[in-house]
Amino acid sequence: MDARGKSDTYLPILWKITAVKSLHTFVGLGEVLWDVFPTGPRFGGAPANFCCSVASLLNDQAEVWMVSAVGDDDLGERAIRSLQENGVGTKYMQVAPQATGRVDIELDDSGIATYEFAEDSAWDHLRWNPDLQRLASRTDAVCFGTLGQRNEATKQVIRRFLAGVPETALKVFDINLRPPFFSDEVIEHSLQLCNVLKLNDSELPVLRKQYQLPDSAEQAIRTLADRFDLSCVVYTCGADGAACLRDDRYTTVSSEPVEVIDTVGAGDAFTAAFVAGLLANTGTEALLRKASRVAAYVCSQPGATPKGILL
Repeated sequence: MDARGKSDTYLPILWKITAVKSLHTFVGLGEVLWDVFPTGPRFGGAPANFCCSVASLLNDQAEVWMVSAVGDDDLGERAIRSLQENGVGTKYMQVAPQATGRVDIELDDSGIATYEFAEDSAWDHLRWNPDLQRLASRTDAVCFGTLGQRNEATKQVIRRFLAGVPETALKVFDINLRPPFFSDEVIEHSLQLCNVLKLNDSELPVLRKQYQLPDSAEQAIRTLADRFDLSCVVYTCGADGAACLRDDRYTTVSSEPVEVIDTVGAGDAFTAAFVAGLLANTGTEALLRKASRVAAYVCSQPGATPKGILL
């Protein structure tokens, strides 16, 4: 154990991606909300978790911005403060008349979460403005999912933002399926807009059914990459490890051993580490292993953005 009480096993997650140039711009686009556990609320939302993890891993080597909306309420103020305390810029956050988003979370005996989302939340009502156009034009990596597109207003803002980023930008679709808040149309259009896809072993069967994909995970991923001209597909399988199709090469790694407290936010942290490594041109196997270490650490701690990773 170190002086902060963290196990030495997880010290390698505090890796520095020194090859990332100063002031690369990362954007999280979509939902900001509070994860309400039986023990109380914790800040969350997949794109927000992504931003917090990127800001932690890259420190002052990047600009990290969250684009979403909160309500004019106590949870909204706390959400803005949480982003700022974790090094995420809030200049592009908006205030909506609706309440700040929340999701009630239950954990089973294995730490696996189930979610019940409040409907018609502030993040469903994002509005387009010229500042977002300017941010899009200088974005190096943007992460979005399906949940943020459950309402037409925010869905259109997300699509307009993605259309405005440079051709060289990483447009990362972390599919993040939360029934019933997705549709075949949202998945299809998002796959057309992205160039990097991240999905897990509970989400691949949904795509397999929608697109009649092969039974083999590798062949299914290759089929998706070919159909949607994806430069990279990353696939996480929990205890069974992770895989990546990149430059037509399929690479797999085993999982990191971990005593799971809860899995909330682990996939978002994996995505953050993976995307930062892509911008740094890190080798695929090393990148998968580092991202897996980050995810394992998050699984070993309560909540989506544990302090051990957000130094």
